[in-house]
Amino acid sequence: MPAETTPVFARKSGMWSRGSGDTSGYGGIERELAFPGQTQPPFNDTFDAVHGRALEVLPEELKGARFLFDRGELTIYVPREHLATVAKTFRDDAHLRFEVCVSVNGVHYPQETGAELHVVYHLLSYTHNRRVRLEVTCPDDDARVPSVVATYPMADYHERETWDMFGVIFDGHPSLTRILMPDDWKGHPQRKDYPLGGVDVEYKGAKVPAPDNRRTYS
Repeated sequence: MPAETTPVFARKSGMWSRGSGDTSGYGGIERELAFPGQTQPPFNDTFDAVHGRALEVLPEELKGARFLFDRGELTIYVPREHLATVAKTFRDDAHLRFEVCVSVNGVHYPQETGAELHVVYHLLSYTHNRRVRLEVTCPDDDARVPSVVATYPMADYHERETWDMFGVIFDGHPSLTRILMPDDWKGHPQRKDYPLGGVDVEYKGAKVPAPDNRRTYS
C-alpha cells in the first residue's frame, strides 16, 4: 500500500537554500517538505518476510516503529534507545541475517523540530540476498545515538565520519575522533546551519575565490 503522508514540517521557495543567486528562471518554485509516513503491508514477498519476522522477535523494541516501503526499498524507523538491540537481532536472527552494515550516514533537517538529525544504517544480507535500512532520529540539543560498532565493526569509520560531519555522538564508540577534518576543527561541515566558507584556490593562470566570496548574479 502507498505510504501515508506525514504533516508538512517546512515550506521552501526557489531552488536556493538562502539568498537569491538564481539565474535559471526557476526561482518561483514553491514546495512543501514532508516525510513519507507509515506503509501498511503487504509490500512484496521479500519484505513482508522481514516485516513479519522483525515484529515477531522484537515486539517491544519495534512497538510503534514506522515501516516505510518506497521505490522497492524498506526503511525501518527505530527508536534510538533500541537501536543496538535491533541491529544485533537483525544480524544474528537466522531468518533476518543482515551480516553487513554497508554504510552509515547522517542527514540534517533543521526544520524538523525535535528530530533534526537522522542517522541511517544500510544493512545487507548475503544469506538472503536483500537489503534494508534502519533509521534513527535525535534532536540538535541531544545529538546522541548508541554505537553499533560492537555488532558491526565495519561501522567504526562510518560513525566517526557522521560525528565529524554532523556532530552526532555515538555512545559506546571505541574511539570517536575526527576522520576527515583536522582534530582542532570547529563545527560540523555538513550540517545545514554550518556557515559557507572556504579558502581561495590557485591554479596555474587562474585563481578561484572561496565560495562565500564568489560573484553572484542576483
